[in-house]
Amino acid sequence: MTVSDGMWREHARKLGERVAADGVLTDPMWRAALEGVPRHVFVPHFFEQRRDGSWAKKGVGDAGWLETVYSDRPLVTALARTESGNSVTVSSSTKPGLMVRMLEALELRDGHRVLEIGTGTGYNAGLLAHRLGDACVFSVDIGAGLVDAARERLADLGYAPTLAATDGTAGLPDAAPFDRIIATCSVPAVPWTWARQVRDGGLVLVDVKRGSHAGNLVRLRRIGDRLEGRFSPRWAGFMAMRATDTAPSSEQARKIDLDNGLRSTTTLDAEPWTNALPWFLAQSQLPRRVVFGYRGRNGAQWATFTGDDGSWCAIALDSDERGAREVRYGGPVRIWEQFERVHTMWDTLGRPGWDRFGLTVTPDGFHQMWLDEPDGPFRWSLPPLP
Repeated sequence: MTVSDGMWREHARKLGERVAADGVLTDPMWRAALEGVPRHVFVPHFFEQRRDGSWAKKGVGDAGWLETVYSDRPLVTALARTESGNSVTVSSSTKPGLMVRMLEALELRDGHRVLEIGTGTGYNAGLLAHRLGDACVFSVDIGAGLVDAARERLADLGYAPTLAATDGTAGLPDAAPFDRIIATCSVPAVPWTWARQVRDGGLVLVDVKRGSHAGNLVRLRRIGDRLEGRFSPRWAGFMAMRATDTAPSSEQARKIDLDNGLRSTTTLDAEPWTNALPWFLAQSQLPRRVVFGYRGRNGAQWATFTGDDGSWCAIALDSDERGAREVRYGGPVRIWEQFERVHTMWDTLGRPGWDRFGLTVTPDGFHQMWLDEPDGPFRWSLPPLP
């Protein structure tokens, strides 16, 4: 299939219209970038997961490929096989509407130097290069193959930003300082190396997640010896940053004995990220690593959480006529009880949204959440990670 210039430009124009209609795209310079950088060059194929868990590949020439590429949706673009033989996602093309929302949040001006953590397909680097010029755009990714492919695609379009295959945690110190750092992957804690590489007054935009769906985008400003700023009003999520150019290990829920656990009931949803904010706050009270899973037994379905310290809980997906679900649990930390305690506190505060919460990060790795103001009465410490 040959994609003519007129064909993709019409699709890109309609994409720009859809994103603008959603109220996300307001800056005419970003609209020009969205409509001027061909997404299909960066997404020659993508993968869709079937109901049985397998993946189907759709690429150039397949029915619906071009229309899907120019839809406002994320697309899985690269898979890797784990040691157990499972295919896992290692790269994707972010939903264009979310990407534009993040780019507008950076408040970029001519001459600003930007470091992107997570090159992926290279599409976002293309948008940045269209807006700022090659000399102001830097992008890194742990995947050497991803970086090589992105560099080639960008070059075919006449763009030549600086790309490097390296661990994103380290940033790109040789090219620092930057005015902005944007991460298109999630991290459990903001690396202080990024703070050292952004100018005083500069911004770091990153998805901070400490567990499954437990976190959100936060825009942090470098203010002397700290990073500080507010979370995005709207939830967003990215794949976790990889430390090596290999498939991430697929975490498996530990086997638990439902018959021997203690029992209680809950009226909360069995999937706690339906209340994402208290779920994030609760992470500081939980084991360092908690693996989520589903389990069926005797006709009943359970959501399970198993911690690396032996703690576990299982919550029935079905509730009774009063809306109560059975909870079974064991181990040193009562995982669900901790979540319920934080949820009650959040409820008492009036269920404030993400936009009322902020985060302060200091060089020792200390992360502190706060409500409304950094020195206000409500502050919640997230302990440094080991």
